[in-house]
Amino acid sequence: MESREERRDPPPPPGMAPFVLLILAAAGLIGWGAYGQWQRDVEATRTLDKIRTLVPRVRTALAERADGPLDLTLPGETRPFLTAAIAARATGYIAERRIDIGSRVKAGDLLFRIAAPDLDQQLTQAEAQLGQLKAQKLQAEAQVEQAKANVTLANLTNNRTTTLADQGWASRQNADTSQAGVLSQAATLAAAEAGVKVAAANIKAQGAVVERLKALAAFERVVAPFDGVVTTRNIDVGDLVKADNGGTPLLTMDQDTTLRIAVNVPQNLTRGVAPGVEATIRVPQLPGRTFTGSVERSSVALQAASRTLTTEVDVPNPDGILRAGIHADVTIKLPRDKPGVIVPSEAAIFSKGELRVAVVKDDGRATWRTIRLRRDFGRALEVEDGIDAQTRIILGPPPDLREDQPVERDDGPAGHQPMRSAAR
Repeated sequence: MESREERRDPPPPPGMAPFVLLILAAAGLIGWGAYGQWQRDVEATRTLDKIRTLVPRVRTALAERADGPLDLTLPGETRPFLTAAIAARATGYIAERRIDIGSRVKAGDLLFRIAAPDLDQQLTQAEAQLGQLKAQKLQAEAQVEQAKANVTLANLTNNRTTTLADQGWASRQNADTSQAGVLSQAATLAAAEAGVKVAAANIKAQGAVVERLKALAAFERVVAPFDGVVTTRNIDVGDLVKADNGGTPLLTMDQDTTLRIAVNVPQNLTRGVAPGVEATIRVPQLPGRTFTGSVERSSVALQAASRTLTTEVDVPNPDGILRAGIHADVTIKLPRDKPGVIVPSEAAIFSKGELRVAVVKDDGRATWRTIRLRRDFGRALEVEDGIDAQTRIILGPPPDLREDQPVERDDGPAGHQPMRSAAR
């Protein structure tokens, strides 16, 4: 007998319904994805349309004309107008000292007195020798007068002897002898006159020695060469000093009624540096106070290492408030060789290898201008060319700002801040 399982009929094949449902689900998913893609394309198109039609609101400012002096601030150090290191010109001992560090002196005031007995004795001896030479000259002059008298007598005798010899009353030998006597007396006169010249030359030479010793003796009094202040003192009473020893000077003094300030001007600004240019000096230790001066001199040639021009500014200091050796900020008012245009630094961007600014035209559209920089002041730039003064420029222009794109100006307080202070 066949079993019950062997008698069971095979199951029927699956129907088409699952396949249809699967296809419908796949089609739904594809349609949903296509619908989403279409929606994104629509949104992107709308965004692009908004970008193309967007009118950005931008801050603006007016470019300013720069035609006044350029304020160039540089660091400097005050120096005395004159400095003297006074050394000894006479050898001796310090007998008197009338000054100390910080003493104010006038030109010609006695600072030290040097006792130099050896020099004084040399001067006395030289003056005595000069007196002897003058006496010798008087003696030589007397000899000249005696020789002149002898020549006169010899001429008279010669004339008489020659006359007698011609008349036969005297021998020819006597006439020749008298004539020879004239020549001998003339030679004696010439020798006496030469002796006077030698005596005069000796007097002149000895006089020079006396004057030299007098000049050295005058250096026993050490006096101030100019009005100023004593800054160092290296000797005291009783110290031995030697003339021209090349060692430490007796003292140093400065003239501080006018101070020099040396500053180094960069190469690109040297054309405006000239004597008479005004300068303002500020010292950090004296807040709120300014001092006026002027450029007086420069090195003409630039320093090769730094490409700067060493320039000196003179500052009157009659009340002595400023001191030598302090740091100061010097603002030189350099004249511009031609006017420029000042724009804020935030208005310029570097794009396509050029420095550019965005400008708002009269029709409200933006355009890009390429500019050439003359000077960078930090918060402001001085432009050589590319835009004119009173041009409306955009502050912080968007990098994607298109050419001739309409913009909405924001001329609030931020767009009207003056730029001249930033360029000083």
